[in-house]
Amino acid sequence: MSKEKIYIFDTTLRDGAQTQGVDFSIDDKLKIAESLGNLGVDYIEGGWPGANPTDTEFFQKRINTKNSILTAFGMTKRSGRSAENDPGLSALLNSKASAICLVGKSWDFHVDVALGISNEENLENISESTKHFVKKKKEFMFDAEHFFDGFKNNKKYAISCIKAAFENGARWIVLCDTNGGTLPNEVEKIVTEVTKHVPGKNLGIHAHNDTGNAVANSLAAILSGVRQVQGTINGLGERCGNADLMSIIPTIHLKDNFSKKFTTNIKSENINKLTQCSRLLDEILNRKPNQHLPYVGAAAFSHKGGLHVSAVQKDPKTYEHIKPDLVGNVRNIVVSDQAGKSNIISRLKSIGIDFKENDTKIKKLLEEVKDREFIGYSYDGADASFELLARRIMGEIPRYISIKEYDVSVKKDNFGKIISSAKAKLEVDKKIILCEGEGNGPVHALDNAIRNNVDKLAKYSKYLKDLKLVDYKVRILNTGTEAVTRVSIESTDSKGKNWFTIGVSANIIEASFKALVDSLDYKLFKDKAPASN
Repeated sequence: MSKEKIYIFDTTLRDGAQTQGVDFSIDDKLKIAESLGNLGVDYIEGGWPGANPTDTEFFQKRINTKNSILTAFGMTKRSGRSAENDPGLSALLNSKASAICLVGKSWDFHVDVALGISNEENLENISESTKHFVKKKKEFMFDAEHFFDGFKNNKKYAISCIKAAFENGARWIVLCDTNGGTLPNEVEKIVTEVTKHVPGKNLGIHAHNDTGNAVANSLAAILSGVRQVQGTINGLGERCGNADLMSIIPTIHLKDNFSKKFTTNIKSENINKLTQCSRLLDEILNRKPNQHLPYVGAAAFSHKGGLHVSAVQKDPKTYEHIKPDLVGNVRNIVVSDQAGKSNIISRLKSIGIDFKENDTKIKKLLEEVKDREFIGYSYDGADASFELLARRIMGEIPRYISIKEYDVSVKKDNFGKIISSAKAKLEVDKKIILCEGEGNGPVHALDNAIRNNVDKLAKYSKYLKDLKLVDYKVRILNTGTEAVTRVSIESTDSKGKNWFTIGVSANIIEASFKALVDSLDYKLFKDKAPASN
């Protein structure tokens, strides 16, 4: 039995740009478009030319989308003028897009309140806009805004809106759940009825995530007949976001209910680019990835409980619905106070430490982890600190820089400026090195004292010059006079690999210093720096 094709339409560059705090530059949009082209989506909606300078300029660029169809977005013609004389439609025609997607009202309530025109006039605007682009040989799509609400309020009129576009040559009629309030059972029922008026091969779905059902609604629509699905990378979008293509695409390809019936133009070997595509967007937005995203999140295949880990090692299918590498992700065995011997063994294997399973040091490491987590450490997100601890106990890490003493002070000058100063005595090759620095806080000063004096650290200077502190977080674990502080530091270097370290103490400076020293040691270890004499 031949499979039916599902067309993937990405709206990240337009819908995603409507997200609070997101502002794509031209370069950002070009990088994302190239990534989507490499993935192999059918349509890339680049934005709304004429609506803002960024989108207008974007469509004038040479855009590498490979076989993906670059699509321009706009709205149906305004009342009182012809399609030929509508400046908004002209801007779309003048863009380099080969496909056009226009949004129009399909809920009579919005026609009356938002547009302030008659139902008949709205139908004319849809019809004339469609004819205009079909005549110009553009692949035309009509986004039926608020279709599901319109259908529930006035079924006859909502159907007449989509037929106005379809009967005048629209290739695609996209049913939009614009406010994200429709549930999967409603989508199934409504789409099934719509297919009696417009063939499923000409229908699409555009779902928002306001009830957390955007992916479920999209999949329900596919099973009910639609053959185009719209969404964004990571579900980016206004309010609660759009349908997440990073979940929809692998579900179509990897789940039997879909993979046996449907296919897409995305090549099977490209499915493992999904995690890379997901994280590229977060990198461009300069924000921390959502590690709990299905399929592509860093925690999507993480296992913490000892019994779970033991089961996964015997048969991954017990707690993993697919193999992580199918979507470009990896399995992660978390080490915590809930960890059993299986967790420790799995982590030791993953970081390349040689051992025998009856080695008493494994039990010692497990007990040390649990003792440390009892006083506030958490190795869930501090892989570098765990690896250092493991290698120290297993006897596989050399001594690099020894911290003999440090001093931190904070003062306020006559001008009201607060200055933090730090001094640290370090030992390398039995020589004491004094490092000094200032910063906007005691931890920053301590960091600068070491980082700004790397030239004094002799053979270690070349290894530490590209070390950068990316993030610094403090958590107070308990309150009162004996409060314990946990500090997490994220570091990176010119190789682009980030690592996380941790420190715990009743003193925030001491906790910070422990995390900072672990960051230095991990950098030296991974770069294979020589040991201190």
